[in-house]
Amino acid sequence: MSALDLLGGLGRAVLTLLATFGKVALFTVDAISHIFRPPYYPREFAVALMNIGWLSLPVVGLTAIFTGGALALQIYAGGARFNAEAVVPQIVAIGMVRELGPVLVGLMIAARVTSSIAAEIATMKVTEQIDALVTLSTHPMKYLTAPRVLAALITVPLLVGIGDIIGIAGGYVVATENLGFNAATYLQNTVNFLETRDIVSSLVKGAAFGLIAAIMGCYYGMNSGRGAQGVGRATKSSVESAAIMILAANFILTGVFFSV
Repeated sequence: MSALDLLGGLGRAVLTLLATFGKVALFTVDAISHIFRPPYYPREFAVALMNIGWLSLPVVGLTAIFTGGALALQIYAGGARFNAEAVVPQIVAIGMVRELGPVLVGLMIAARVTSSIAAEIATMKVTEQIDALVTLSTHPMKYLTAPRVLAALITVPLLVGIGDIIGIAGGYVVATENLGFNAATYLQNTVNFLETRDIVSSLVKGAAFGLIAAIMGCYYGMNSGRGAQGVGRATKSSVESAAIMILAANFILTGVFFSV
C-alpha cells in the first residue's frame, strides 16, 4: 500500500467521523426541540423514568458502594507510605463526587440503558413499527426519543447524587470498621472538605452523561440496519459511542469546573 493510499484512507475515515458528528448534533437538536413542543406522551415518559431511573438503582448502588470501599483501602495503603493515612475521608469524598461517581454511573447507564434503548428502537424499525407510527400521524422523534431524553436528563443526575452518597458511605464503612477511623471525625472531615462546586459539577456531569446515553441509544436505534445483524450492530455501536463520549465529556467538564 502506497503512502497516497494510506492518506486517502485516513482522510475518508476522518470525513466519515465528522459526518457522523454532524448527524448526531442535528439529531440532538431535533430531539431536544421536540421536548418543548406538543403533543406530549406522559405514559411513555413515565415508563422511561422507571426504566432509566428506578430500575438502574441496584446496579448504581452496588457499583458505588464497592468502589467507595476499594477507594478507601487504596488511599489508606498509599497514604501509609507517606504517613498520610488521615486523608482517606477527604480523598474518598472528592474522588467519588468529582470523578468516580459521575463517570461510573454514566458508564453503567450506557451499558444498561443505552443498549436497551438502541435494541428496542432498532427492533421497532426492523419490524416496521416506526413506519406504523408515521402512518398513524405520530412523529417517531416525539413519541420514542423525546420522552427518553427528558427522562435521562432528570434521572441520571439523581442517580449520580445517590451514587456519590453510597460511594462515600462505602468508604466510611471500610474506614471505620477495618481501618480504625473514628466515625464522627470521618464524617466531619468529609463534610468540611467538600465544596458546593464539587456537588454542582457532579450533578451537571450527570445531566450531560444522561443526555449522551439517551441520544446515542435513540440515534443508533433510529438508524439501524435491517435484520438481526442490524439490531446487533446498532446496540454495540450505541454503547461504544456513549462510553467514549461520556469519558470525553468528563474530561471537558472537569476542565471547565476545575481548571486553574
